[in-house]
Amino acid sequence: MEALEALVLAAGAGSRFGGGKLLAPWRDGLLLHGALAAAFAAPTRTVTLVWGADPRVAEAAQAWATAHGEQSRLRLVEAKAHAQGLSASLQAGLASLPADCGGAFVFLGDMPRVSAEILQPLAQALATGAAAAAPVFEGRRGHPVLLGSGLFRAVAALEGDRGAGPLLSELGPALATVQAADDGVLYDIDRPQDLSE
Repeated sequence: MEALEALVLAAGAGSRFGGGKLLAPWRDGLLLHGALAAAFAAPTRTVTLVWGADPRVAEAAQAWATAHGEQSRLRLVEAKAHAQGLSASLQAGLASLPADCGGAFVFLGDMPRVSAEILQPLAQALATGAAAAAPVFEGRRGHPVLLGSGLFRAVAALEGDRGAGPLLSELGPALATVQAADDGVLYDIDRPQDLSE
């Protein structure tokens, strides 16, 4: 199996939240910690945190990784064009990965409840020939998605505040879907009131 990597996209300003979203309290830590825990549970060599609007996000990730003995697996990449939207953050992360990377999990920093149980089945789907793999819960596609390296060039052409969703929709049967056991693959935080749900 080719080596996999993980990206945690955490470069946005969180304007709908009122700013500082990823550093908001969540359970016994910060909102960002949930996404980091999921990413580090993935079968990957490294986890790349893509930061941009708030340098404190990178600092918080570094502190979390150190506290959990994972500092050697954490990479930090600044998305200098983060104001252009999600596509710029995704592109910055993918461009930073080693040339021998076979695929990349894409985690979103504001999705703290992704179950580790979904990660190995996604990796297995890619290993058995899928171009990409994504979790599904109650008919809705969620995150993290796992992009095979064959899609990286197409992702580099994306523009605006959207990720690889449109590309995935065009893959047809080349996109493997894996049933998730709970709605953690759909649950994201947009507004402060979402934290209590």
